[in-house]
Amino acid sequence: MEQKYFQLMLIAGLFLLQVSLCQSKALVIVDKGKTDAKVLISAQAGNFERLAAEDLAVYIEKMTGARPEIINTEQEISKALTRKDIPLFIIGSLALKENPQLQKKIDAVKKKNPVLRADAIVIKTDGNRVYLAGSNEESNCSAVAEILRRWGCRFFMPTEFGQCIPEYSRLVLDEIDFAYGPPFEVRMYWISWLGDTTGKDEFMRLNMMINESVPSGHCLARYTKDIAPGGDPFKVPISERSTAEHVAAKVEKLYAEGKRFSLGMEDGLYSSDSPKDKELMSLQWDKYFMTPSMTDAFMEFYNNVADILMKKYPESKAKIGFLAYSNITIPPVRDITAKEPLVAYLAPIDIDPIHGMDDIESPQKQEYKDMLYKWAKVMQGRVVIYDYDQGMLVWRDIPNPSIAAVRQDIKHYRNAGILGVDTESRGAFATTFINLYIRGRLMWNPDEDVDKLIEEFYPAFYGPMSGPMSQYWNAIFRAWEDTIVTEHEYFVAPAIYTGDLVLFLEKKLTEAEKIAEKIAVKKEKTNNEKLYLDRMKFTRLSFDILKNYMSMVKEAATNIDYTSAAGYGEKGLAAREQLTAMNGIFTTYKRIGEQGYAWWPGEVQQYRELSGLIDGTKGTLVKKLPLEWAFMRDPENIGLKEKYYECPVDLSYWNKNHKNFTVKTRKDYPEKTWEIVTADLYIQAQGIRNKDRQSYTGYGWYRTNVELNNNDVQGNVHIMFPGLFNECWLYVNGQQVAHRENYKPIWWFNDYRFEWDIDLTGKLKPGENTIALRIYNPHHFGGMFRRPFIYRLK
Repeated sequence: MEQKYFQLMLIAGLFLLQVSLCQSKALVIVDKGKTDAKVLISAQAGNFERLAAEDLAVYIEKMTGARPEIINTEQEISKALTRKDIPLFIIGSLALKENPQLQKKIDAVKKKNPVLRADAIVIKTDGNRVYLAGSNEESNCSAVAEILRRWGCRFFMPTEFGQCIPEYSRLVLDEIDFAYGPPFEVRMYWISWLGDTTGKDEFMRLNMMINESVPSGHCLARYTKDIAPGGDPFKVPISERSTAEHVAAKVEKLYAEGKRFSLGMEDGLYSSDSPKDKELMSLQWDKYFMTPSMTDAFMEFYNNVADILMKKYPESKAKIGFLAYSNITIPPVRDITAKEPLVAYLAPIDIDPIHGMDDIESPQKQEYKDMLYKWAKVMQGRVVIYDYDQGMLVWRDIPNPSIAAVRQDIKHYRNAGILGVDTESRGAFATTFINLYIRGRLMWNPDEDVDKLIEEFYPAFYGPMSGPMSQYWNAIFRAWEDTIVTEHEYFVAPAIYTGDLVLFLEKKLTEAEKIAEKIAVKKEKTNNEKLYLDRMKFTRLSFDILKNYMSMVKEAATNIDYTSAAGYGEKGLAAREQLTAMNGIFTTYKRIGEQGYAWWPGEVQQYRELSGLIDGTKGTLVKKLPLEWAFMRDPENIGLKEKYYECPVDLSYWNKNHKNFTVKTRKDYPEKTWEIVTADLYIQAQGIRNKDRQSYTGYGWYRTNVELNNNDVQGNVHIMFPGLFNECWLYVNGQQVAHRENYKPIWWFNDYRFEWDIDLTGKLKPGENTIALRIYNPHHFGGMFRRPFIYRLK
């Protein structure tokens, strides 16, 4: 019933639209597959004007089967303009020439005093004429995109796969007098990680995105390598006037010519032995990168460079881009105003990409909101957000929606008066899905109704399957919106894609596939019906990847069955191959390669290696340690004094009250009180947070008891923690037996196996053994995320 409702509502909506158009002074563009309409562009039209005309003609033909003629010669234009009996679409500079009043409409809505450029569009009907123009050549394409949207065309993803084009036997256009200018001068994404760019330009164009930017990429070492101490580009005395003079001399020609160029920092953490730098570094600590902030020192450098060049070339319109990234993400402490040529690209790579700035569950994102407004003040609005979509940086080709975040954040970007958004994406539409479409709409109009955009997506994209498919994807969207996790890599997956969610998704997918069977058996299918079936195949393969990956994680992290885990991993990777074969834009792994344990094939390889420790190849399993462990938060670091490694574990409060706590309210669990956590998920994802909802950092203690017999303790016995973050200390029967002291505090600098293997030969005894694990978590992920075991090494 539900899918029929969606279909009927869509049909009824389109019918009422056509009826209302016909009852007004509507211009008939196509009737019964025939058209006399002409598309006129100047004989001197540039590339974007020509693209705008082509887009209009192509999609009218896709909607109706009739293609209007494009006219672009002086003689034919003059002849066409005399016609009063046929529809004339007049685009771009020709429209402004024929109707000069349009320019006033554009000027009234476009951004005043732009830094880079101001975009605006105007669409006006006048009898048989339809004028479509923009404030610049590229904006002409946005005017055409607007009229296509009004006809119901949607471009949810690149290539025909993501295009939803309605079919009409009669296409009409009501009277229009519309002008609009977006608030952002930069509205774009680019494809990183060697992703497939097929269809990207058209997708951006038809969603009102543009390619306006200021270069900001990593390149500073190009200008400082000859003065870097010891050749280390991250040790340059950045705030010293001499450094600015050195760099200014090297970029002087670019500045004099009015170019846009980058002085962006290199990709790493900066430090310095310069006395001046050290003084400025002492102003604030960067808790995200666990190092002194270099922002004040870098702003001294950038202002010095700009000052030197501005004095020498006061007429230059050059722009100097730089990255507010790594340990210059946090705004400067001092009251600084950036020089006019400078444009900052704020790149919050280590700040929660899941939640919006107004979400109380993410203090990190609220901190970032404060950073945004401070940077906007420092830069006098010359800020571009350089964010990441997909936000999960090392991931597993499963859906990673960002809608909950961007729908909140975009309004703050507008309110802060910044230049816009330049998103680093990989495409990877099996992961990003409709994220980039929603981003494009919000960059154009931050007040766009996101719920309406999502609601209209399902019948357009899935047709008769829209009912169960809306439930499928809305469940995924809710899971991401409701989660408390704030981290940005694949370890978060089991906290979001729970077993119950995966079962629900499978049920809804099966329902949709049964509906799709009715289309599949038809001998004659419309183009849209063929696309519906392709999209169902895409969704099935996407789900197979998800289901197999999550099964792999459960078998490895929860059940310690590494053979089964690897088997599920291989099935998931096979499904990924099939998905990629459908369309290269769905994934990105093919071109970059996936070398090492951080990537999915490497994770499968890790499980095969772990299997060898317990299947008799390199060792045999002695005992799986419990899934549930007692846990004590130790923010005051009193655990050693209180002997948490051997004192009685009192779980009476937990046993009586744990059902009263949810993952969101567990932050309020009483201090100095034992609780239960599982060993297959890192602690923050289980609700171990501070009362202010910040991720718990500091010391913590795991405790369990294990019963062993005489045979169990014989031979070369080890304990393996196959997934464990943090510096750790292991205690057995009250004695410290190991210290993991070589673990790097910033987790991504470590070996991505995250294993800790300890030789316990002679340390265990027959009977009950008390195992205690003390962790020190300074940053993000904390504790165990794969269940440990005891094995005997051959």
